[in-house]
Parts: sequence; structure tokens; C-alpha cells
Amino acid sequence: MTKAHDLRDLAVEELENRVREKSEELMNLRIQLNMRRLDNPLRVRETRREIAVLKTVINQKKGAR
Repeated sequence: MTKAHDLRDLAVEELENRVREKSEELMNLRIQLNMRRLDNPLRVRETRREIAVLKTVINQKKGAR
């Protein structure tokens, strides 16, 4: 999992792209979880938290402008 202080160096557009990618990944993980094909169900939680960190950094950057 990437730390917030590492993400602060990236541009807002790159962060938004990562949020989009992680959201797609989360959707796929949830589908796999419902089909009982997910080996590690904790990946759903980790992915949700990564999205939250990314969105937090985005909001901090937009507020600082």
C-alpha cells in the first residue's frame, strides 16, 4: 500500500487515474468475492482504503490551490 506522503508528489490527474484504476479493481474484487473465487478477501478492504487515501490527497491538493 502506498503511503500518503509518497502520493503528494504526484499531479492531481495522475491521482485521479489511480482512483479510477483502483475503483475498477474493487469492482472486480467484489464480483470475485460474491462468486466465492477470491483467495484473499482482505484485498477488498485494502483496495477501499487505498482509494480513500488517494481521494484524501486529491482533496488536500485541490484545497491548497
